[in-house]
Amino acid sequence: MSGNREAMATMKVALLAVLLLAAVILSIGTGSVHVPLWEVGKTLIGKGTAQHELILLQLRLPRAAASLLVGAAMAVSGALLQALVRNPLASPDLLGTTSGAAAAAIAFIAATNGEASIAWLPLAALAGGCAASALTYLLAWKKGSSPLRMVMIGVSVSSAMGALSIYFTLAGPLYLVSQALGWMAGTVYGTSWKHVAYLAPWVLVGTLVAMAQARSLNVLELGDPLATGVGVKVERKRFLFIAWSVALASSAVGIAGGISFVGLMAPHMARTLVGSNNRFVLPASAILGAFLVLLADLAGRTLFMPLDIPAGLFTALLGAPFFMYLLLKSKA
Repeated sequence: MSGNREAMATMKVALLAVLLLAAVILSIGTGSVHVPLWEVGKTLIGKGTAQHELILLQLRLPRAAASLLVGAAMAVSGALLQALVRNPLASPDLLGTTSGAAAAAIAFIAATNGEASIAWLPLAALAGGCAASALTYLLAWKKGSSPLRMVMIGVSVSSAMGALSIYFTLAGPLYLVSQALGWMAGTVYGTSWKHVAYLAPWVLVGTLVAMAQARSLNVLELGDPLATGVGVKVERKRFLFIAWSVALASSAVGIAGGISFVGLMAPHMARTLVGSNNRFVLPASAILGAFLVLLADLAGRTLFMPLDIPAGLFTALLGAPFFMYLLLKSKA
């Protein structure tokens, strides 16, 4: 019976991957200049026109790739946190990760007048995310790190980091304010292959390491006493999973800013489709998170042309009612 469930979950993950590939092809062909599917295919195999190569390979495809990486990173980060704290409302915001990363990135932009290399922005965001998460972890420590204490402290740290973001935005040069505000909303506008190259190693390594440790995550999800009883070093494993979660979320924020609610929604959708086994929840979450950001970016650049609306606004519009539904459901 267990084998049948795992086979079904594997098939569902594979189907999600195929659907995501189809969505990417449809997405890069859609825009102010429509490119038919057969022309998209010809361009991808190197037989397209010069115009189509410019539009698809240099403008839309790197933006789509950045959307996939950002969505996957946020989703896997959220899945790890929801399993660790055993709280269905958990997300990278829980530990102050995304708000800390955003505050550090905005401070970096303001300090360098927006002239620093893009290579340093993800590192600045990672430093901020790590600092905020470490602060949460230390303040929540009391003969161990209880999930409930981490939730409560994390909300406070997140609020403080949000205030710092506003301060750094207002303290920076006036001409960077609009750039910072757009980036805070969450967008992959203007991303290139350079951004993808910086983000890909963080996401791929972090996701693969998390998936390799899915069995330990399953045991931790059952509670600390049981995990300790079967020989799992609870605090060590929890720290490592939190570190991977922080690295994933912070690297995504460093490239795309504050795209919210993806880390909350995607893991829930994944568990509905494939069950509670993290061997399947993690890859399904990554694919669904990539879907959400890809579709949000597609909506942002096509629904209100010639305006380019940040993808984070669409994920927030979808995520806010989703959060309220989960909150009401958890109280039921």
